[in-house]
Amino acid sequence: MAHWFNKYPIVAVISASLMIASCGKSTVPPPARTEFNVGWSIYAGWMPWPYAQQAGIVKKWADKYGIKINIVQVNDYVESVNQYTAGKLDGVTVTNMDALTIPAAGGKDTSALIVGDYSNGNDGIMLKNATSLADIRGRSVNLVEFSVSHYLLARALDSVKMSLTDVKTVNTTDADIVGAFASPAVTAAVTWNPQLNEMKKVPGALLAFDSSKIPGEILDLLAVDSATLAANPNLGKALVGIWYETITLMQRQDAKGKAARAAMAKLAGSTPESFDAQLSTTHLYGTPKEGVAAASAPDLVATMTRVRDFSFSKGLFGLGAKAPDAIGISFPANKTLGNPANVKLRFDPKFMQFAADGKL
Repeated sequence: MAHWFNKYPIVAVISASLMIASCGKSTVPPPARTEFNVGWSIYAGWMPWPYAQQAGIVKKWADKYGIKINIVQVNDYVESVNQYTAGKLDGVTVTNMDALTIPAAGGKDTSALIVGDYSNGNDGIMLKNATSLADIRGRSVNLVEFSVSHYLLARALDSVKMSLTDVKTVNTTDADIVGAFASPAVTAAVTWNPQLNEMKKVPGALLAFDSSKIPGEILDLLAVDSATLAANPNLGKALVGIWYETITLMQRQDAKGKAARAAMAKLAGSTPESFDAQLSTTHLYGTPKEGVAAASAPDLVATMTRVRDFSFSKGLFGLGAKAPDAIGISFPANKTLGNPANVKLRFDPKFMQFAADGKL
Protein backbone atom coordinates (compact mmCIF):
# COMPACT_ATOMS: atom_id res chain seq x y z
CA MET A 1 0.00 0.00 0.00
CA ALA A 2 2.96 2.36 0.41
CA HIS A 3 2.92 3.62 -3.15
CA TRP A 4 -0.86 3.79 -3.45
CA PHE A 5 -0.70 7.21 -1.84
CA ASN A 6 1.02 8.77 -4.86
CA LYS A 7 -2.07 9.02 -7.06
CA TYR A 8 -2.45 12.81 -6.97
CA PRO A 9 0.95 14.41 -6.30
CA ILE A 10 1.91 18.03 -6.29
CA VAL A 11 2.77 19.18 -9.79
CA ALA A 12 3.64 22.87 -9.43
CA VAL A 13 6.85 24.01 -11.12
CA ILE A 14 7.25 20.72 -13.01
CA SER A 15 5.15 21.87 -15.95
CA ALA A 16 6.99 25.18 -16.10
CA SER A 17 10.33 23.49 -16.63
CA LEU A 18 8.81 21.04 -19.09
CA MET A 19 7.27 23.83 -21.15
CA ILE A 20 10.65 25.52 -21.42
CA ALA A 21 12.36 22.21 -22.21
CA SER A 22 9.83 21.44 -24.95
CA CYS A 23 10.85 24.42 -27.07
CA GLY A 24 12.60 23.40 -30.25
CA LYS A 25 11.53 19.75 -30.18
CA SER A 26 11.31 18.06 -33.57
CA THR A 27 7.83 17.74 -35.08
CA VAL A 28 8.82 14.86 -37.39
CA PRO A 29 6.32 12.03 -36.80
CA PRO A 30 7.80 8.91 -35.21
CA PRO A 31 8.25 5.81 -37.35
CA ALA A 32 6.05 2.74 -37.03
CA ARG A 33 7.25 0.44 -34.24
CA THR A 34 6.52 -2.97 -32.81
CA GLU A 35 7.40 -2.58 -29.09
CA PHE A 36 5.83 -0.14 -26.64
CA ASN A 37 6.02 0.74 -22.94
CA VAL A 38 2.96 1.75 -20.93
CA GLY A 39 3.43 2.95 -17.34
CA TRP A 40 1.08 2.51 -14.41
CA SER A 41 1.01 3.27 -10.71
CA ILE A 42 -1.10 1.81 -7.94
CA TYR A 43 -4.73 2.93 -7.84
CA ALA A 44 -7.92 0.83 -7.79
CA GLY A 45 -9.02 1.94 -11.25
CA TRP A 46 -5.64 1.15 -12.80
CA MET A 47 -4.99 -2.31 -11.34
CA PRO A 48 -6.52 -4.05 -14.38
CA TRP A 49 -3.31 -3.24 -16.30
CA PRO A 50 -0.82 -5.29 -14.26
CA TYR A 51 -3.40 -8.01 -13.77
CA ALA A 52 -3.91 -8.21 -17.55
CA GLN A 53 -0.18 -8.65 -17.94
CA GLN A 54 -0.05 -11.34 -15.27
CA ALA A 55 -3.07 -13.18 -16.73
CA GLY A 56 -1.74 -13.23 -20.30
CA ILE A 57 -4.38 -10.83 -21.65
CA VAL A 58 -1.75 -8.28 -22.68
CA LYS A 59 0.19 -10.86 -24.68
CA LYS A 60 -2.99 -12.19 -26.29
CA TRP A 61 -3.96 -8.80 -27.73
CA ALA A 62 -0.41 -7.71 -28.54
CA ASP A 63 0.14 -10.95 -30.46
CA LYS A 64 -3.09 -10.38 -32.38
CA TYR A 65 -1.66 -7.13 -33.73
CA GLY A 66 1.93 -8.31 -34.12
CA ILE A 67 3.36 -6.02 -31.45
CA LYS A 68 4.84 -6.24 -27.95
CA ILE A 69 3.48 -4.18 -25.06
CA ASN A 70 5.40 -3.85 -21.79
CA ILE A 71 3.21 -2.84 -18.84
CA VAL A 72 5.68 -1.02 -16.58
CA GLN A 73 5.11 -0.25 -12.91
CA VAL A 74 6.47 3.09 -11.69
CA ASN A 75 6.31 3.24 -7.92
CA ASP A 76 5.75 6.99 -7.77
CA TYR A 77 2.80 8.38 -9.70
CA VAL A 78 4.30 11.75 -10.59
CA GLU A 79 7.46 10.02 -11.74
CA SER A 80 5.41 7.86 -14.10
CA VAL A 81 3.85 10.94 -15.66
CA ASN A 82 7.24 12.64 -15.88
CA GLN A 83 8.73 9.57 -17.59
CA TYR A 84 5.88 9.62 -20.09
CA THR A 85 6.37 13.34 -20.69
CA ALA A 86 10.08 12.79 -21.25
CA GLY A 87 9.37 10.10 -23.87
CA LYS A 88 10.49 7.12 -21.80
CA LEU A 89 6.95 5.71 -21.86
CA ASP A 90 4.52 5.62 -24.77
CA GLY A 91 1.48 5.76 -22.51
CA VAL A 92 0.63 6.23 -18.85
CA THR A 93 -2.24 6.02 -16.38
CA VAL A 94 -3.06 9.60 -15.36
CA THR A 95 -5.86 11.89 -14.18
CA ASN A 96 -7.44 14.43 -16.50
CA MET A 97 -5.99 17.33 -14.51
CA ASP A 98 -2.46 15.94 -14.46
CA ALA A 99 -2.61 15.03 -18.16
CA LEU A 100 -3.25 18.71 -18.78
CA THR A 101 -0.78 20.22 -16.31
CA ILE A 102 2.21 17.93 -16.90
CA PRO A 103 2.55 16.52 -20.45
CA ALA A 104 0.16 18.87 -22.26
CA ALA A 105 1.50 21.96 -20.48
CA GLY A 106 4.98 20.64 -21.18
CA GLY A 107 4.31 20.66 -24.92
CA LYS A 108 3.66 16.93 -25.36
CA ASP A 109 0.67 16.19 -27.58
CA THR A 110 -1.32 13.62 -25.61
CA SER A 111 -4.45 11.59 -26.37
CA ALA A 112 -6.85 10.22 -23.78
CA LEU A 113 -7.16 6.77 -25.36
CA ILE A 114 -9.36 5.33 -22.59
CA VAL A 115 -11.61 7.16 -20.14
CA GLY A 116 -11.63 4.49 -17.46
CA ASP A 117 -13.42 5.84 -14.41
CA TYR A 118 -14.12 8.81 -12.21
CA SER A 119 -13.68 9.31 -8.50
CA ASN A 120 -17.11 8.79 -6.94
CA GLY A 121 -16.22 9.31 -3.30
CA ASN A 122 -12.53 8.37 -3.34
CA ASP A 123 -11.62 12.00 -2.57
CA GLY A 124 -13.08 14.01 0.30
CA ILE A 125 -12.93 16.86 2.80
CA MET A 126 -12.74 15.96 6.48
CA LEU A 127 -13.60 18.36 9.31
CA LYS A 128 -13.52 18.17 13.09
CA ASN A 129 -15.74 20.17 15.45
CA ALA A 130 -18.17 20.81 12.61
CA THR A 131 -21.72 20.06 11.53
CA SER A 132 -21.42 21.00 7.86
CA LEU A 133 -19.00 22.19 5.20
CA ALA A 134 -19.90 25.81 5.98
CA ASP A 135 -17.91 25.48 9.22
CA ILE A 136 -14.68 25.39 7.19
CA ARG A 137 -14.67 29.19 6.82
CA GLY A 138 -11.50 30.74 8.26
CA ARG A 139 -9.79 27.41 8.94
CA SER A 140 -6.40 26.12 7.89
CA VAL A 141 -6.88 23.16 5.55
CA ASN A 142 -4.18 20.51 5.20
CA LEU A 143 -3.84 19.05 1.69
CA VAL A 144 -1.44 18.32 -1.14
CA GLU A 145 -1.39 21.77 -2.72
CA PHE A 146 -1.98 22.16 -6.48
CA SER A 147 -3.33 18.63 -6.70
CA VAL A 148 -6.79 17.21 -7.30
CA SER A 149 -7.38 17.72 -3.57
CA HIS A 150 -6.88 21.45 -4.08
CA TYR A 151 -9.31 21.35 -7.00
CA LEU A 152 -11.88 19.43 -4.93
CA LEU A 153 -11.61 22.03 -2.17
CA ALA A 154 -12.24 24.85 -4.65
CA ARG A 155 -15.32 23.08 -6.04
CA ALA A 156 -16.63 22.35 -2.55
CA LEU A 157 -16.22 25.94 -1.40
CA ASP A 158 -18.05 27.14 -4.49
CA SER A 159 -21.01 24.93 -3.51
CA VAL A 160 -21.43 26.91 -0.27
CA LYS A 161 -20.76 30.36 -1.77
CA MET A 162 -17.16 30.52 -0.58
CA SER A 163 -13.81 30.62 -2.33
CA LEU A 164 -10.23 29.64 -1.60
CA THR A 165 -9.67 33.06 -0.06
CA ASP A 166 -11.99 32.01 2.78
CA VAL A 167 -9.53 29.36 3.99
CA LYS A 168 -5.78 28.97 4.33
CA THR A 169 -4.19 25.91 2.75
CA VAL A 170 -1.32 24.09 4.41
CA ASN A 171 0.75 21.93 2.09
CA THR A 172 0.94 18.44 3.57
CA THR A 173 2.32 15.34 1.88
CA ASP A 174 0.00 12.44 1.22
CA ALA A 175 2.13 10.26 3.49
CA ASP A 176 1.78 12.71 6.41
CA ILE A 177 -1.83 13.78 6.13
CA VAL A 178 -3.40 11.00 8.23
CA GLY A 179 -1.03 11.74 11.10
CA ALA A 180 -1.63 15.46 10.74
CA PHE A 181 -5.39 15.07 10.95
CA ALA A 182 -5.02 13.03 14.12
CA SER A 183 -3.46 16.08 15.78
CA PRO A 184 -5.88 18.26 17.78
CA ALA A 185 -4.46 21.34 16.05
CA VAL A 186 -5.63 20.20 12.60
CA THR A 187 -9.38 20.55 12.07
CA ALA A 188 -9.68 20.40 8.28
CA ALA A 189 -8.03 18.27 5.63
CA VAL A 190 -8.57 17.07 2.07
CA THR A 191 -7.30 13.72 0.81
CA TRP A 192 -8.17 10.53 -1.10
CA ASN A 193 -8.51 6.84 -0.32
CA PRO A 194 -7.18 4.94 1.49
CA GLN A 195 -6.13 7.87 3.73
CA LEU A 196 -9.69 9.19 3.62
CA ASN A 197 -11.05 5.97 5.12
CA GLU A 198 -8.44 6.15 7.90
CA MET A 199 -9.34 9.76 8.73
CA LYS A 200 -13.02 8.86 8.98
CA LYS A 201 -12.09 6.81 12.06
CA VAL A 202 -10.90 9.89 14.01
CA PRO A 203 -13.41 10.63 16.82
CA GLY A 204 -15.67 13.51 15.91
CA ALA A 205 -14.59 13.57 12.26
CA LEU A 206 -17.10 14.62 9.63
CA LEU A 207 -16.92 13.85 5.92
CA ALA A 208 -18.14 17.27 4.82
CA PHE A 209 -17.82 16.85 1.05
CA ASP A 210 -16.62 14.19 -1.36
CA SER A 211 -16.07 13.68 -5.05
CA SER A 212 -19.44 11.99 -5.51
CA LYS A 213 -20.83 15.55 -5.39
CA ILE A 214 -18.91 16.42 -8.57
CA PRO A 215 -19.39 13.25 -10.63
CA GLY A 216 -17.26 12.93 -13.73
CA GLU A 217 -14.82 15.71 -12.83
CA ILE A 218 -11.89 13.72 -11.42
CA LEU A 219 -11.28 11.36 -14.33
CA ASP A 220 -8.74 8.55 -14.57
CA LEU A 221 -7.35 7.93 -18.04
CA LEU A 222 -4.95 5.93 -20.11
CA ALA A 223 -3.07 8.60 -22.04
CA VAL A 224 -0.90 7.82 -25.08
CA ASP A 225 1.49 9.98 -27.10
CA SER A 226 -0.62 11.29 -29.98
CA ALA A 227 2.09 10.97 -32.65
CA THR A 228 2.95 7.43 -31.58
CA LEU A 229 -0.73 6.50 -31.69
CA ALA A 230 -1.16 8.00 -35.16
CA ALA A 231 1.87 6.10 -36.49
CA ASN A 232 0.86 2.86 -34.73
CA PRO A 233 -2.94 2.50 -34.64
CA ASN A 234 -2.57 -1.18 -33.73
CA LEU A 235 -1.22 -0.05 -30.35
CA GLY A 236 -4.51 1.75 -29.68
CA LYS A 237 -6.56 -1.25 -30.79
CA ALA A 238 -4.57 -3.66 -28.63
CA LEU A 239 -4.71 -1.46 -25.53
CA VAL A 240 -8.46 -0.98 -25.82
CA GLY A 241 -8.94 -4.72 -26.36
CA ILE A 242 -6.84 -5.49 -23.27
CA TRP A 243 -8.71 -2.99 -21.14
CA TYR A 244 -12.27 -4.04 -21.90
CA GLU A 245 -11.58 -7.76 -21.72
CA THR A 246 -10.04 -7.24 -18.29
CA ILE A 247 -12.72 -4.84 -17.05
CA THR A 248 -15.45 -7.25 -18.13
CA LEU A 249 -13.79 -10.02 -16.14
CA MET A 250 -13.21 -7.74 -13.15
CA GLN A 251 -16.90 -6.86 -12.92
CA ARG A 252 -18.15 -10.43 -12.94
CA GLN A 253 -19.81 -11.48 -9.69
CA ASP A 254 -18.84 -15.13 -10.00
CA ALA A 255 -15.74 -17.00 -8.81
CA LYS A 256 -13.67 -15.85 -11.79
CA GLY A 257 -14.46 -12.20 -11.17
CA LYS A 258 -13.74 -12.54 -7.47
CA ALA A 259 -10.42 -14.22 -8.21
CA ALA A 260 -9.45 -11.47 -10.65
CA ARG A 261 -10.23 -8.74 -8.11
CA ALA A 262 -8.33 -10.63 -5.41
CA ALA A 263 -5.30 -10.84 -7.73
CA MET A 264 -5.55 -7.10 -8.40
CA ALA A 265 -5.75 -6.41 -4.67
CA LYS A 266 -2.58 -8.44 -4.12
CA LEU A 267 -0.78 -6.52 -6.88
CA ALA A 268 -1.82 -3.30 -5.13
CA GLY A 269 -0.54 -4.52 -1.76
CA SER A 270 -4.10 -4.51 -0.46
CA THR A 271 -6.66 -7.00 0.84
CA PRO A 272 -9.62 -8.11 -1.27
CA GLU A 273 -11.97 -6.41 1.20
CA SER A 274 -10.09 -3.10 1.08
CA PHE A 275 -9.80 -3.26 -2.70
CA ASP A 276 -13.53 -3.88 -3.12
CA ALA A 277 -14.23 -0.93 -0.79
CA GLN A 278 -12.04 1.31 -2.93
CA LEU A 279 -13.77 0.08 -6.08
CA SER A 280 -17.14 0.98 -4.53
CA THR A 281 -16.16 4.67 -4.64
CA THR A 282 -14.70 4.37 -8.14
CA HIS A 283 -17.25 4.74 -10.94
CA LEU A 284 -15.98 2.50 -13.71
CA TYR A 285 -16.99 3.13 -17.29
CA GLY A 286 -17.31 -0.60 -17.61
CA THR A 287 -18.13 -0.99 -21.30
CA PRO A 288 -16.72 0.58 -24.48
CA LYS A 289 -20.08 2.27 -25.06
CA GLU A 290 -19.86 3.94 -21.64
CA GLY A 291 -16.30 5.05 -22.32
CA VAL A 292 -17.30 6.60 -25.65
CA ALA A 293 -20.23 8.37 -24.00
CA ALA A 294 -17.98 9.77 -21.27
CA ALA A 295 -15.45 11.10 -23.79
CA SER A 296 -18.21 12.57 -25.97
CA ALA A 297 -20.42 14.10 -23.26
CA PRO A 298 -20.99 17.87 -23.47
CA ASP A 299 -20.37 17.99 -19.72
CA LEU A 300 -16.74 17.02 -20.34
CA VAL A 301 -16.10 20.40 -21.97
CA ALA A 302 -17.50 22.16 -18.90
CA THR A 303 -15.42 19.93 -16.62
CA MET A 304 -12.20 20.60 -18.51
CA THR A 305 -12.98 24.32 -18.52
CA ARG A 306 -13.12 24.26 -14.72
CA VAL A 307 -9.97 22.13 -14.53
CA ARG A 308 -7.94 24.30 -16.90
CA ASP A 309 -9.11 27.56 -15.26
CA PHE A 310 -8.12 26.25 -11.83
CA SER A 311 -4.80 24.92 -13.13
CA PHE A 312 -3.92 28.21 -14.82
CA SER A 313 -4.86 30.19 -11.72
CA LYS A 314 -2.35 28.15 -9.72
CA GLY A 315 0.45 28.64 -12.27
CA LEU A 316 0.43 25.04 -13.46
CA PHE A 317 0.63 25.90 -17.16
CA GLY A 318 4.19 27.13 -16.82
CA LEU A 319 5.89 30.45 -17.34
CA GLY A 320 4.98 30.76 -21.01
CA ALA A 321 1.19 30.65 -20.56
CA LYS A 322 -0.47 34.08 -20.46
CA ALA A 323 -4.09 32.94 -20.34
CA PRO A 324 -6.18 29.86 -19.49
CA ASP A 325 -6.77 29.16 -23.18
CA ALA A 326 -3.03 28.95 -23.99
CA ILE A 327 -3.32 25.17 -24.29
CA GLY A 328 -5.85 23.68 -26.68
CA ILE A 329 -7.98 20.71 -25.61
CA SER A 330 -9.88 18.89 -28.36
CA PHE A 331 -13.08 16.89 -28.04
CA PRO A 332 -15.21 14.82 -30.45
CA ALA A 333 -17.28 16.58 -33.12
CA ASN A 334 -14.43 19.01 -33.81
CA LYS A 335 -14.89 20.91 -30.56
CA THR A 336 -11.84 22.68 -29.17
CA LEU A 337 -11.38 24.44 -25.85
CA GLY A 338 -8.56 26.98 -25.85
CA ASN A 339 -6.04 27.65 -28.60
CA PRO A 340 -6.85 25.50 -31.68
CA ALA A 341 -3.31 26.12 -32.96
CA ASN A 342 -1.81 24.60 -29.79
CA VAL A 343 -3.90 21.49 -29.09
CA LYS A 344 -1.94 19.32 -26.67
CA LEU A 345 -4.66 17.21 -25.01
CA ARG A 346 -7.15 15.21 -27.07
CA PHE A 347 -10.23 13.30 -25.96
CA ASP A 348 -10.61 10.97 -28.94
CA PRO A 349 -12.99 8.01 -28.44
CA LYS A 350 -12.14 6.47 -31.82
CA PHE A 351 -10.48 3.36 -30.42
CA MET A 352 -13.11 2.83 -27.73
CA GLN A 353 -15.67 3.10 -30.55
CA PHE A 354 -13.89 0.29 -32.40
CA ALA A 355 -14.44 -1.88 -29.33
CA ALA A 356 -18.07 -0.79 -28.99
CA ASP A 357 -18.66 -1.70 -32.64
CA GLY A 358 -16.94 -5.08 -32.34
CA LYS A 359 -14.26 -4.03 -34.83
CA LEU A 360 -11.11 -4.86 -32.89
